[in-house]
This record gives sequence, structure tokens and C-alpha cells, in this order.
Amino acid sequence: MNMKVNLAGVVLNNPVMTASGTFGSGMEYAGFVDLNRLGAVVTKGVANVPWPGNPTPRIAETYGGMINAIGLQNPGIELFIKRDIPFLKQYDTKIIVNVCGRSKEDYVEVVERLASEPVDMLEINISCPNVKEGGIAFGQKADAAFEITKAVKAAAKQPVIMKLSPNVTDIAEMARAVEAGGADVISLINTLTGMKIDINRRTFAVANKTGGLSGPAIKPVAVRMVYDVANAVSVPVIGMGGITCAEDALEFMMAGATAVSVGTANFHNPTVTMEIVDGIAAYMRENHVNDIKELIGCVK
Repeated sequence: MNMKVNLAGVVLNNPVMTASGTFGSGMEYAGFVDLNRLGAVVTKGVANVPWPGNPTPRIAETYGGMINAIGLQNPGIELFIKRDIPFLKQYDTKIIVNVCGRSKEDYVEVVERLASEPVDMLEINISCPNVKEGGIAFGQKADAAFEITKAVKAAAKQPVIMKLSPNVTDIAEMARAVEAGGADVISLINTLTGMKIDINRRTFAVANKTGGLSGPAIKPVAVRMVYDVANAVSVPVIGMGGITCAEDALEFMMAGATAVSVGTANFHNPTVTMEIVDGIAAYMRENHVNDIKELIGCVK
């Protein structure tokens, strides 16, 4: 039974990976999860310099999910290279570094810094606010998404995954824009913009007013967007958004995803990724599926 999948020439032992920002670089989870059994670890977003993130409170639970406005707090690329990469190199898993920035130059600086590092792929978070364009996210305008992809691709030594924001009118248009810019793989969805109000305090539940909604509540939207994108581009797609079990992961794969990322579920069930790997294997045995590729995009 073959569970290996290929993302732009990078072969993963299975299609299950972690979603950026929900797993750190795996250090916090190493006591719960055998990192050797993951297809890949996708790190928390890393920038060219340390980012303090947003003021607190930054997280609020909602029905079927959570809202976060962490603000991409991270220690910066230098500490990441010194501490996180050596930790991950101990394991038989692929390393995908999520990259964030406030300008095109920020992204390129991190990508160039990682060129000589032993990481397998780069995932570019284009849901960051573009400071030079009045704060609108790079991923909300097709021409901006094309430009950032092109710039990153020109500097990158590893295959580039572009992570799309769902907060757009036409997700397929955004996917085509990053594919035209040279993206090797596309991942989606990032969080949906949401809001929660604390009626007892009569104020916003998170200090940022709005935040990113994730968790099971967004899964049907994510599956539809993955389907739309998988049928609009020819590069592989990584699906994510509310995956909590093998059945959820298989839905994304049947919609056209080559691999899946598990995010919010890690917070309340630290062993969820292992359960999903085992669950996919069990499904394949029960349904006499010899190669996982038979399932990818099987629903048209």
C-alpha cells in the first residue's frame, strides 16, 4: 500500500502535514507525536526580524472553531536557523518553512537566507498586510500575488508553495495568478476573517477587533475552495481548513488535494495527526486502495 505523495519533486512518506502556526516547529509536540510519522512539518511563520505580534487577548473560542489575531509573532530568521532547523533535522520528515513579511523585500530576504539551509520547501504566507499598499494583504489582489510569487521564485532555491487567503472574491483567479508567477505548489485555505464580541465586557473578544477564524466551522468552505483551485491550475494543491479526522482529510484529497495540513485540531488533540495517518491507512485497506494517488481528485 503506497501512501507517498509528490509535491514538486519532494516526496512525502504520507500526505499528512501540520498547518503553520499551530505546531511551532514541533518541539512542543514531540512528546505527543512521532514526528518521523508525519509527511512534513510546516513551521510557524518566520520573518527577517523578530515580530512581537499583536496585543493581547489574541485568541477567542467560537462555535466550531476559534479566532486568532496572533499577528505572526516569531523570533526572526536567525534564531530559527540556529534552533529550529537542527531540531527538525533529527527526524525523518520533510521540513517546510512558512515565510512571512511586510514587503516584497522582507520575503526575499528570508528566502535568500534559507537558500543554503537544509529545508525542503518554502510556504509563502501572502495573507500578511502589505505595508507599502496601505495594509491590504498580498493575497487579496491577483496582481500583487503574482508579483510576490515571481520575486520569491527568483530568489528561492527550494520549491515554493504559495498559501492563499480565502478572503477574496474569486479563489481560482488568485490561484491562476500565483501559478503564472511560478508557484510550484498552492496551499489553502488560510483563515477566514471573523469577529467575536464579549457581551459581558461589551467589547471585542480579541484586542485586534477581527481575527482569523479556523476549525471545523470553515471546513465546507475550504473543501469547496480546494476543489475550485485544483480544477483551475496544474500544480499540486495542499488542502487545509478544519481537518479533525481521517474522513475530513480524505474529503480534501478527493476534492483534488495532493496533501493536507492539520491545524487547529492540534490544540485540543495533540495526537490528531497520528490518528489521521492511521485512519487514512485503514480506509485504504478497507476499500482496497493500493495507491493513495487513486483518491486524489477522484470526485469531479
